[in-house]
Amino acid sequence: MAFFEHDFEIGLRDIENPNYLSNKAILAFFENIGSYHSDSINFGLNEIPRTNSSWVLLGWKVKVLKRPIYGDKLHIVTWARNTEKFSTYRDYEVYNQNNELVIIGTSKWVLVDTNTGKLRHIPDEIIKLYCPDTKTAFPPEESMLTKLSDSDNYESLSMYIVNRSQIDLNNHMHNLYYLDMAYEALPAEVYKNKTFNFFEIAYKKQIKLHDTVKCYYVFEENTHKVIIEGLDDKKIHAIIIFKES
Repeated sequence: MAFFEHDFEIGLRDIENPNYLSNKAILAFFENIGSYHSDSINFGLNEIPRTNSSWVLLGWKVKVLKRPIYGDKLHIVTWARNTEKFSTYRDYEVYNQNNELVIIGTSKWVLVDTNTGKLRHIPDEIIKLYCPDTKTAFPPEESMLTKLSDSDNYESLSMYIVNRSQIDLNNHMHNLYYLDMAYEALPAEVYKNKTFNFFEIAYKKQIKLHDTVKCYYVFEENTHKVIIEGLDDKKIHAIIIFKES
């Protein structure tokens, strides 16, 4: 099954002021349909005790073409592509009830051995289950994740402590909360007055319960950028960029 499809409806928890689908909810829908796809081929969460394998996310790239609103019904299509030795891409297309393409996205994943925590070579039999396709949601020249870089020109700094509600089944901060953290780091006038219809997230190092991290903000090259670093070791946990279009 190359393409997997599922319908969703935008509820209250999926919107932000005034009634638009939030970027965090977009990622949540993407997470869910990706999980449903894995479930359908018996390689999902419930199969981990058998497979001893888990998909780990390396990054997102998302572009909103037309922002859906509360109550809209969404039809989402996802598929695997570009499977390599240790990583693979998953793409997404979101259609509204008028069959308009409103959102596109891509993501990059690695397969981890749950017993050792180490990367696994993606076996051919797993690749065949997902039936990778050559189609890309973004134009081919934009289909890969950007190599996001650090900055030396920080404009502001905020601190953030990770709490229990943000921890996932792997005992690390769930990937959606990195987006929350980045929003907290934005200047108030930027957060309040800007709609970000394009964003990317690169995950570098996992964050654990009660970790304190530093969130640096800078606006450069027409891009709002947040760099999340460890409090003591200065290692980068994630880089998030936002653009208005």
